[in-house]
Amino acid sequence: MSAPKEYLGPMPHIDPDEQLTAIRRWKIIGPGLVVAGTGVGAADLVATLTAGSRYGYALLWAVIVGTIVKIVLVEGAGRYSLATGRTIFEGWRSLGKWTAVYFAPYIMIWGFVYGATAMSSAALPIVALFPNTMPLPAWAILMGLAGFFMVWFGKYALVEKLTAVMVGIMFVVVVGLAIIAAPNIPSMIAGLVPMIPEGGLVYTLALSGGIGGTITLAAYGYWLREKGWASPKWMRVMQLDNTVAYVVTGIFVLSMLIVGAEVLYAAGVSISATDAGLLDLADVLNDRYGQAIGTAFLIGFFAASFSSVVGVWSGVSLMFADFWGHHRDLPSGHPATRPGGKYVKFYLLWITFPPMLLLLLGRPIFLILLYGVLGALFMPFLAITLLGLLNTKRTPDRWRNGWVTNGVLIICAALFTILGIYQVWDTLQDVIGSFG
Repeated sequence: MSAPKEYLGPMPHIDPDEQLTAIRRWKIIGPGLVVAGTGVGAADLVATLTAGSRYGYALLWAVIVGTIVKIVLVEGAGRYSLATGRTIFEGWRSLGKWTAVYFAPYIMIWGFVYGATAMSSAALPIVALFPNTMPLPAWAILMGLAGFFMVWFGKYALVEKLTAVMVGIMFVVVVGLAIIAAPNIPSMIAGLVPMIPEGGLVYTLALSGGIGGTITLAAYGYWLREKGWASPKWMRVMQLDNTVAYVVTGIFVLSMLIVGAEVLYAAGVSISATDAGLLDLADVLNDRYGQAIGTAFLIGFFAASFSSVVGVWSGVSLMFADFWGHHRDLPSGHPATRPGGKYVKFYLLWITFPPMLLLLLGRPIFLILLYGVLGALFMPFLAITLLGLLNTKRTPDRWRNGWVTNGVLIICAALFTILGIYQVWDTLQDVIGSFG
């Protein structure tokens, strides 16, 4: 029996060889917006907001660094996929079995714990907007089911369009809030000078590397494939798509920093360090600007959270299916590993239904510990493996890294390793504290 022909996705609407006008450039934006919108969730908003509320504009430079870091990382993942025609997991597998030893438990534990976290985050603003309707776990389950059915029955085009709408909503809301808050321009200019305020190392690392940094960064190549961008001729289009998406994300994160600096820092208001901190901000906005502004922010909060649900349900399911397909020695692009395939559906079921038990029963300490440790290691894992993939014969000469990209990736690897150590330590402290 011959191997199935590789499906290259829907016919693209853009000819990569044509001269791209300004209007046409905007029409190609797609997979980059999905990966960027998926990566920035409620936890990232809280981290940025808290940084602004504690240090004002002192860490503005770190937001810019973080944007550049994400552009380089995601471009590297996309470049490898287009230059070689292979998925990122195929690349990792070529580096040795140690990659699968890390990735296999990580993607299963991550999905189980993150599924509950994402559903809960998307439900929080709904409960605030519609109080006295249903309890939080019930709304959270509905959010998970909504993401499940959209990905189970929908195609990539639906995921892309829905994410674009969600990103558009949260962008307009948060940038609008930043404008209303009237940023202090001289203080912003001063924040461009790199410095780490006292006690601000973790926030500096988070803003310059951790914001929007999850397994979804590596899913970019899978969304490129579903878009129909599957060969080197799409390289220029991919790079534009990725850059625009992360510049938009950078503006979004900057706006959250402005809101933290002007609304919270200036007023001396502190918020919760959990997702509920965004509800605290909604209350502050209600008091300062009126209920309409507070309600608009809750809608933006929902958009940011639900885009992560849909994006993760789509992208990480494709990653798992690819991983398991190679474990079963299936050819690349086998129907079981593509949207609607049985391996994709298995992970969709895994990330949706078992996590509902965590919503109802609480989170086992051992799983939370493993989730924190394995998750903290992913970003250095991605940076280090990209260095191995994009500097060797695994990638054609033309598409290998230059010295600037290598320099950024080396800095990323060091940065994420330090941040990972802090995250592991925080996780251990939380676990120890739970027994106290």
